[in-house]
Amino acid sequence: MLTFTGRGQVATCGGVTRRDFLQVGALGALGFSLPHLMAAKAAGAVKPGHDDRSCIMIFNLGAPSNMDLWDMKPDAPAEIRGPFKPVQTTIPGYQFSEILPGHARLADKISLVRSVHHGGAAVHDAGWQMMQTGRLFTGGVNTPHVGAVVSYLQGRKTDLPPFAVLPELMGRGGGNMPNGQAGGFLGKAHDPFELHADPSKPGFRVPDLLPPQEIGTVRLDRRRKIRDLVDNAVDLFESSESAAILDDNFQSAFRLMTSTQAREAFDLSQEPQQVRDRYGMTRFGQSCLLARRLIENGVRFVTINTFLTVFDEITWDIHGSKPFTSIEGMRDIVCPLYDQGYSALIEDLDQRGLLDATLVCNLAEFGRTPRVNPAGGRDHWPQCFTVGFAGGGVKGGRIVGASDPIGAVPADRPVEPPDVAATIFHSLGLNLETQLPGPAGRPFPIVDFGHREIRELF
Repeated sequence: MLTFTGRGQVATCGGVTRRDFLQVGALGALGFSLPHLMAAKAAGAVKPGHDDRSCIMIFNLGAPSNMDLWDMKPDAPAEIRGPFKPVQTTIPGYQFSEILPGHARLADKISLVRSVHHGGAAVHDAGWQMMQTGRLFTGGVNTPHVGAVVSYLQGRKTDLPPFAVLPELMGRGGGNMPNGQAGGFLGKAHDPFELHADPSKPGFRVPDLLPPQEIGTVRLDRRRKIRDLVDNAVDLFESSESAAILDDNFQSAFRLMTSTQAREAFDLSQEPQQVRDRYGMTRFGQSCLLARRLIENGVRFVTINTFLTVFDEITWDIHGSKPFTSIEGMRDIVCPLYDQGYSALIEDLDQRGLLDATLVCNLAEFGRTPRVNPAGGRDHWPQCFTVGFAGGGVKGGRIVGASDPIGAVPADRPVEPPDVAATIFHSLGLNLETQLPGPAGRPFPIVDFGHREIRELF
């Protein structure tokens, strides 16, 4: 759709006006902003020498059971320890569950924090907010996802957007609250690029971004020339920042839409089939492979949602009975696809020399109850759970913190969501004292006062 207005002024939803206004489909709403990197560096928000760092956040939607996977209690009573056995890894005293053999093979590259907790409600949405932004949304203030903060402070490196979510944004969590995967008060310009597709499907292509094959080079070139004609007819363009952002949005989105680099980054057919099989031909496995390709092509932050909702699909939400997942479903379906995709990602990044510059963090909204419930599953438990880190300056083979003998509460080195956010920012070279332009123009720290990176990981 091409729409030209007349010679009168036109107001946009942001209050921007210009004599002649051009719309090309939804390009102006793809969410790109003026780069802030140079200003951020000048202000000391970004540490020198860290511009090559990136992050892949794997968000384990539904919440895995730490007692069955990463923080096993083999000496506890049966109703606590569950049905699975721990296996030794190459690191003395470092154990993973028998249903995560790929993780056990890579123990020297993975570090765990076993003492994470938060005081939010035991509902998925609250945990999503806290673990992805470092805060629970209160007072109508939606705080930005850590990837949106990276987008704001560092901007894009290449034709691709700085922040992406694969394969799509989280769906329902039961609490009817924002999920924390947006730009929040930083604005929609820093929302993530959303894939909106399953990369494991035959003929996978990216909708809403790359032009259809039937729109060839000639038509794209014609659109560019029309754009040039309109711009040449503009005598005066308002000098407001919003107007500049509007123009930059168009140019950035058009550049992405016509970029050979973007086409190739999203083209999984360029990967040998043995590589694709190594990750697993599942939605999660191919999202991990695509995340690696995006990082290679300059995307700064990629979030992979392991699952999309806790309803109507097998997930980590192992309450034990339908419509939720049974512990057998976790063993037979969830863990195999997750273990394969994650271990392939870590190995691939390492073999390509990318792991040192790429933080891979495994987060979840909470853990599961220490005691197995009557249905044979475990319920929501934000009082204590485990998260993992690899790469990005993190030393592998470490365990930080500990839970009590039944995994109910932290027994050593309690860690909260802002500490996790600070750890991500620290790995990416961001100054934790940095202030963001918050609601009503008030300075807003990227992490709450008193919270720092988990220093034992580095």
